[in-house]
Amino acid sequence: MDKKLIFLDIDGTLTEGGSNVPPDSALKAIRAAQKNGHKVFLCTGRNKAMLAPLLQYDFDGYVASAGGYVVCGEDVIYDHPMTKEQYETAIGLLHKHDVVCTVETLDYSYGDDNLEVLLGESGESNSELLRWKRAINENLSVLPFKEYKGEPVYKIVTMMRDISQIDEAKAALDAEFDFCMFNMEKFAIANGEMINRDFDKGQGVEKICKFLNHPIEDTIGFGDSMNDRAMIETVGVSVCMEDGSEMLKEISDLTTAPLNEDGIYKAFEALGLLA
Repeated sequence: MDKKLIFLDIDGTLTEGGSNVPPDSALKAIRAAQKNGHKVFLCTGRNKAMLAPLLQYDFDGYVASAGGYVVCGEDVIYDHPMTKEQYETAIGLLHKHDVVCTVETLDYSYGDDNLEVLLGESGESNSELLRWKRAINENLSVLPFKEYKGEPVYKIVTMMRDISQIDEAKAALDAEFDFCMFNMEKFAIANGEMINRDFDKGQGVEKICKFLNHPIEDTIGFGDSMNDRAMIETVGVSVCMEDGSEMLKEISDLTTAPLNEDGIYKAFEALGLLA
């Protein structure tokens, strides 16, 4: 078969939300696919710091910060933080309406003082909320917001009790940023990401394909939530986890078993990546 570029979301797809340890079956599949000449990349909303523990598994590169920072091999091929003016406008309007924010730079995330309190109210959580719960509980590169020193910001994560709390920020910045919300109807806390419209996970896939001179039709993407939509709509073959978003399953080509039921391995096998 033609060699493929494979893109894996992390939280809820390759690992449980907030975890840095993929199932053994997933690692076995990834190594076998690479041995057969395919390349495997992470494609995640996590920043560089939060995905770094997974690089021990020898991925071929990654799309980080939802497309804002892209690495292929040893080469940084895209690096696009928001401007200072964009950041100051966004954080001012979000805080004005008591939106709890986590600001993501390359090397750290800075969380509002009441982040842990709000997460404690979230009850059953989607994979993104689970990531933040675990990051807070295990102190994974999440610092108090007061320690932010003005480093370039790639993404702002938002959490709130009522979706209307982001209305003013969205009205002011909608032309420049996508306010992506996750499964908010199921949970006590609405959560989402504010992502620059100059990039997304799908454009990250395209940048790696262009850098490697690789046809986009020979790409495969795996995701579980609607923040994977741009990737899922870009790749040649799209795969959603069985316990993922119903909306994402509807627009994906295939559905595979949950990650803890060998979903990655089963999909790699079905797609002929292990032969």
